[in-house]
Amino acid sequence: MLEGSIPLDQLSLLLSGTVVTVKIAVVSALLALLIAVPVGLSRAQGSRLPRLLATGYIEFFRGTSLIVQLFWLYFVLPQFGVALPAEVAAILGLALNYGAYGAEIVRGSLLAVPVGQVEAAQGLGLGPRQVRWLVVLPQALVVFTRPWGNLMVQLLKATSLVSLITIADLSYRAYQLNQVTMRTVPIFGAVLVIYFLLAQVIALATDHLERRCSRWRGREAAP
Repeated sequence: MLEGSIPLDQLSLLLSGTVVTVKIAVVSALLALLIAVPVGLSRAQGSRLPRLLATGYIEFFRGTSLIVQLFWLYFVLPQFGVALPAEVAAILGLALNYGAYGAEIVRGSLLAVPVGQVEAAQGLGLGPRQVRWLVVLPQALVVFTRPWGNLMVQLLKATSLVSLITIADLSYRAYQLNQVTMRTVPIFGAVLVIYFLLAQVIALATDHLERRCSRWRGREAAP
């Protein structure tokens, strides 16, 4: 049977997979942000050694496959005595990979702030910390928000790869149901809709945050 709606028991299985997908995406995104900010700052404004370390991290994780990184964390590390639970390996792999891309967004956002504004703030007698918090970060945050939101949509879609390390996420549940029922069209049609709706939530949150940051920047710039 290839057509028709999905029975409630099968739909509940897809929804349970959706919960796993959302959990992994949210935790990975938060951890990626915690990685991206200090690494991006080190790349943009750090001394020689932190900048070299940040560059090495970014180039390694951007230059190798996410699937291979996940396989290393889950299948290879146990060969060296380090066995990670599947969800931990998935979250860590996604966070390390997308943290590297996020670090470049942080660096680009900081460098996008005009040097003239920094010099003007220094000329007004503001100290380095005041310049960073009152001039650089409000402007960099506005630049950062949109690319970061786009990156989080990419991270959401990349969560489908965690099914390859035995996690029962949305993609895994859809494949599982399809193998049993062979109802390919309604099952994968539902999966498309679910991923689309989750991506729209991220897009709406990004729009809201971008507007808030723009208003904050305007208040900070007001005399």
